[in-house]
Amino acid sequence: MEEWINLNRPEEEINLLSPLTWAYVGDCVYELYIRTNLVNQTNLKPHKLHIESIKYVKAKAQAKILEQIQDKLTEEEKDIVRRGRNAESHHLPKNANVQEYRYATAFESLLGYLYLTKKGKRLKEILSLTK
Repeated sequence: MEEWINLNRPEEEINLLSPLTWAYVGDCVYELYIRTNLVNQTNLKPHKLHIESIKYVKAKAQAKILEQIQDKLTEEEKDIVRRGRNAESHHLPKNANVQEYRYATAFESLLGYLYLTKKGKRLKEILSLTK
């Protein structure tokens, strides 16, 4: 299934991307992960699926996940998280405080980075820690 998406940038180039770009991709990766799990584990209708998924993908929930998995990250992953957390975003959070929003961005940055660098095994390990 993963072959239908062409990821052909070398890791050196991905390292030079903005952490907000990693977060942009990571947001999609996590959203798809949550939606797929909900479809597989429930018989909810689309509106209820949406309502349920929000519980997981909102900034506050993502910040809490990052806090819980922090000690399971490698030094390289902690550096990616730090870069994501410190990235200068001009977006104001709607339903979270600034700290929660920064930590959620850091979490999404990590997921996006792992996805873009084709570290699928590690991405799956980290996603399995979010349950």
